[in-house]
Amino acid sequence: MGRRVRRVRAVTAVLVAWVSLIAGGPAWAGTEEASPLRLEAPASLGPGVTYRGLSLRGSHGPAYGHLLTVDLRDPHVSVDLLHPGAVAERARVSQLADRRGVVGAVNGDFFNITETQHPGVEATGAPVGPAIADGRALKAAVPDSQRFGPAMPRGVTTEDVLGVGTNGVGRLDRLTLEGSLRTPDGELPLNGFNQYALPMDGIGAFTPAWGRASRMRATCGTDTDRGGPCSANTYELTVRRGRVATVAQRPGRGPIAQGSVVLVGREDGARELRKLSVGDRVTVGQHLRARRRGALSFAVGGFPVLRGGRTASGLDPVTAAVRTAAGLASHGRRLYLLALDGDPAYRSGLTVPELAWTMRAIGAVDAFNLDGGGSTTLVTRGRGGGRPVVRNHPSGGAERPVANGIGVFISP
Repeated sequence: MGRRVRRVRAVTAVLVAWVSLIAGGPAWAGTEEASPLRLEAPASLGPGVTYRGLSLRGSHGPAYGHLLTVDLRDPHVSVDLLHPGAVAERARVSQLADRRGVVGAVNGDFFNITETQHPGVEATGAPVGPAIADGRALKAAVPDSQRFGPAMPRGVTTEDVLGVGTNGVGRLDRLTLEGSLRTPDGELPLNGFNQYALPMDGIGAFTPAWGRASRMRATCGTDTDRGGPCSANTYELTVRRGRVATVAQRPGRGPIAQGSVVLVGREDGARELRKLSVGDRVTVGQHLRARRRGALSFAVGGFPVLRGGRTASGLDPVTAAVRTAAGLASHGRRLYLLALDGDPAYRSGLTVPELAWTMRAIGAVDAFNLDGGGSTTLVTRGRGGGRPVVRNHPSGGAERPVANGIGVFISP
């Protein structure tokens, strides 16, 4: 009899959990009041990829979302970073999707969107976190104090990424820059790689992948304040074919020639670079080291809001906004891409904890918050081809050019 009761209780618990997942909701504002999540019927975009709408009510009002579900086990399906061709450049998600022929895409990382605190300094449009596209590292993370975006949960840094390994499995990871400069006088640490901000006293490397934007922004702000003043002590030199080719007192702008690396230093970093002369040999090396085993073929910055089914601690429970998120399930073999709608009827959006709950209710075990607000965009392309269609209403009234995005590809 006892065994029978335990079995009934177990089945009841499973049913309660299932009903809570499908039709229940989070404890908004510390209560147990449920908020229904309604998933519309899925529409196939091709093998392993579906699109559907969803609706729910958050603490600030109703929300509507657009969801891509991607089966990474399907051999025809792959995911990669979409970017405009340069780190310091922006484009609309629909443009990026059209160029690459993807079946679906969302916007990606937060980025250097404005420089009102540094008059005369150009906003680069470069993303905050690390970026890997097609297995190639494009950039490293800016210092935590220099990031754009909402407050991160405890224990998270700008080095956190969502990525897919060369084995086709998605994961949350952390990418740390390891780099150095070998000079005639010894070895110097490299503190930046195609970043719009460097730590104080640091040296950063800029490659042709950076693009044409000014490198001045890299010397602005401090280790505690993004809006801090730009450094008065800077230096720049260009290394071409392993030797110093040119030097300058201030960071410049314009394209970087293939085979060249531009080094920018601030404070102590600038003093070290001044010791080098034209013709000196300099070897620049950089590598993004993953915390978890296995190479990544794709990675984008943001921050985790759900790990192992548990909401991250320290998330802002008050501020609601239109948001974008990516989630993983089935041991990294299923990817969810969610964009909330910015239509005036739904513009109140969700808080970050509500976003985490929504991703868990959809089925994600891990979830990652991406850039939101006016950047939030999700596009799809039908089975018959044609141009990508923007599914959501951007909250700014039109698509915002963004630094990068996540693209879903289907091969023949």
